[in-house]
Amino acid sequence: MDTSGWTYPGDHARRTPDKVAIINGTTGTSLTYAELEARSNRYAHYLREQGLRAGDHVAVLMDNHIRYFEIVWAAMRSGLVITAINRFLTPDEAAYIVADSNAKAIVCSHGVRALAEALSERMPACPHRLMVDGTADGWPSFEATVAAYPAEPIADEQLGVMMLYSSGTTGRPKGIVRTPHTTDVRGMLDPFRRKLNAEHYAFFDDMVYLSPAPLYHAAPLGWAISIHAVGGTVVFMEKFDPAHALALIQRYRITHSQWVPTMFVRMLKLPDAERLAYDLSSLRFAIHSAAPCPVDIKLKMIDWWGPVIFEYYGSSEGVGLTTITSEEYLAHRGSVGRSVLGTVHICDDDGNELPVGETGLIYFGRDNVAFQYHNAPDKTRSTQHPRHPTWMAVGDVGYVDAYGYLYLTDRTTFMIISGGVNIYPQAIEDALISHPKVSDAAVIGVPDDEMGEAVKAVVQVEPEVGPGLGPELAEELIAYLRGKVARYMVPKSVDFVDQLPRLPTGKLYKTELRKRYWTSTDTKA
Repeated sequence: MDTSGWTYPGDHARRTPDKVAIINGTTGTSLTYAELEARSNRYAHYLREQGLRAGDHVAVLMDNHIRYFEIVWAAMRSGLVITAINRFLTPDEAAYIVADSNAKAIVCSHGVRALAEALSERMPACPHRLMVDGTADGWPSFEATVAAYPAEPIADEQLGVMMLYSSGTTGRPKGIVRTPHTTDVRGMLDPFRRKLNAEHYAFFDDMVYLSPAPLYHAAPLGWAISIHAVGGTVVFMEKFDPAHALALIQRYRITHSQWVPTMFVRMLKLPDAERLAYDLSSLRFAIHSAAPCPVDIKLKMIDWWGPVIFEYYGSSEGVGLTTITSEEYLAHRGSVGRSVLGTVHICDDDGNELPVGETGLIYFGRDNVAFQYHNAPDKTRSTQHPRHPTWMAVGDVGYVDAYGYLYLTDRTTFMIISGGVNIYPQAIEDALISHPKVSDAAVIGVPDDEMGEAVKAVVQVEPEVGPGLGPELAEELIAYLRGKVARYMVPKSVDFVDQLPRLPTGKLYKTELRKRYWTSTDTKA
């Protein structure tokens, strides 16, 4: 479609005021474009009165809530920098982001009241604090406060930006500053999403988008805002549930959706009588990203939903983008597609380009540096190629085939070195998750006197497996892997846990998992 027509909610509020902009899929509560317009304008006026001007920072720390969108839109139409904070962080972790982002205002929801109260004494430089759905000591009511402000736009509207933080799965989270492509408030869709839309995603004003993931994460929030930019409807879930997600597709005739592979796994493991009971024929595009998808899972999803499964590989940093359709995937199984933004370069540890089929660090070459890490110039420089500063890498490892299709192997930070051999856990995890008794799996390196590191699998089993987890099931899983992965990749041991530390975004918090073994007095595999 012609991207010159893309606008913002203020235009849709005038043209189609009664059109539904947002639906809470959990409660059924909805918000029209006229209501979204008025609400976001009121908070924008509040922020102006508190002295915030273009370039200042605002934080939002909430559960998935219908007011999330008006807060983000208020900042985005005021030239402000909005930082969405992971609601599952500890008080110290959240306080670090508030301080590091230089946030002058923050909105929390009553659903995260305990975290908000713990933050009260930890963020002295952020004086303007409000709470949605209730109050707490030092946190006045958001609704009561903003109700007194005008519902019309502020006089000096301009486009703001998001500065979201990396997940911090391997260290301190980093604020990602993307270079604004415009200050025009009607230029909401950035080149990243414009390119993806031009390739495959086909935005249109009657689209109905299902967002089953946490709104603090870059992809769900970015896609939801993009749908509002074209006048579509966003249906969000307070918390992902596989059967409920399928019911929402049927109920609201969902046309577009975005997922992570763990959601695919959970939907596929529903009993067939339940899984196949819903009408999913309205789906035109079901896109997934954020984490690698096991080949077996991806093939089953294509077989179930048809050729509506699309995948893109990118990063919050926006250094590059690859896409792949269902049809392409069937011909290039395991690939994340060909580049549509940036040129892929696969390099060794010294920065030398590697030939087709060889595994190395993935760089994307761009005409200019697309991002920087907030308050962390050294971290920004560490992403740059040693001889080509406009080639940037964010730590992913992979290779390119003869047709230009990219395959991810793993992340450099997760690599296991056992007896001098580099082992990437992703392939082992992908094989484990296909076992019917396995709900989730992580593979890590643990200390080993002889090999330096030994391969260990940490497994979360399906609920119906029940008690009796021990040597017999461990040996069953090890035997299952033989022949599916190389002999040196087969885990030496298997541990069982009730719950793996996986973020709701689908990413595995391996730093936390590794600590259990690398700091324990029992350090043997």
